[in-house]
Amino acid sequence: MNHPMIRPTFLIVLAATVAIACSRQSNTDELTARDIGVGTDTGVGIAPMVNDPMVPERMEGISLLGDTLWRPTLSDEARERLEADLAAARAGVAAAPDNADSLIWLGRRLAYLGRYREAVATFTRGVQAHPEDARFFRHRGHRFLTLRDIEPAIADFTKAADLERGRTDEIEPDGAPNAANIPLSTTQFNIWYHLGLAHFLRGDFAAALAAYDECLKVSQNPDLQVATAYWRYLTLRRLNRDADAASSIAFASDTLTLLENDGYLDLLRLYKGDIDVTEVMPPTPAGQMDVANSTTAFGVSMWHLLNGRQDEARALWTRIVDGGQWAAFGSLAAEAELARQRR
Repeated sequence: MNHPMIRPTFLIVLAATVAIACSRQSNTDELTARDIGVGTDTGVGIAPMVNDPMVPERMEGISLLGDTLWRPTLSDEARERLEADLAAARAGVAAAPDNADSLIWLGRRLAYLGRYREAVATFTRGVQAHPEDARFFRHRGHRFLTLRDIEPAIADFTKAADLERGRTDEIEPDGAPNAANIPLSTTQFNIWYHLGLAHFLRGDFAAALAAYDECLKVSQNPDLQVATAYWRYLTLRRLNRDADAASSIAFASDTLTLLENDGYLDLLRLYKGDIDVTEVMPPTPAGQMDVANSTTAFGVSMWHLLNGRQDEARALWTRIVDGGQWAAFGSLAAEAELARQRR
């Protein structure tokens, strides 16, 4: 909910922007920068305003629907563990202030605590110290997405892709390892994957497909292939390329061995007609949603939408947004769909 006492200038301008965006009529699905971007004039949005006394400490951003995004609440156990990780990252930066790896881990550890604006500020420091290191643009772009700063995210991912062109791709260390403790994603995968998502959120599906085509080239294991295929399938369907979409997920079956992305695989099998929706998304109590549920629920909502059940899709989008997991990409995508409809 919007906080009644928050009245800094940038929020007043943003509220007007959102109101204009929601009232405007258009013949295209594409959301423009002015519709869903925050701070598009400056290119950095509100995220770096870490020390602005007009911004409450726990406020992180504004949703695509105009609601205030407050820092997520963590359990005492999770907070203690993540604070210890953050302390270690701070010590690393204190020992080597401009070391690239130390700065990246500091930004990532801040983000895991939900301190996304501080993470963006840290990655910006890294961009200034290491302007040729694509990782800082990749990570800052990721957190711009979390904060709903879509245009700066696209700019950062595009810059990262340019910097990585011709370079050897590298495995990206995990901050939250899977059960096998085997890192799966790479720098270039994460650049193209998140760039595709940013374009998808804007409704620029042609640009999203171009990014996912590049992402597919660097999806070097089944987990990455399934994740890319999921968003690429939805993108092709939004472009009315249904035959191409169907062929793109023909490989998805229960014979695939995955470490992380079983949820995406289930959704692909749902789209193929191999399993029933009740096997993908079991009932959950109203108002309760975790990150995995948000992701699955958005995938199911798109299954409804693409099969002409708009009311069911809209109900799921609303449920996802009300579920409280605003940092999850499923929630971000649900906001984008609702924002499109509000226009």
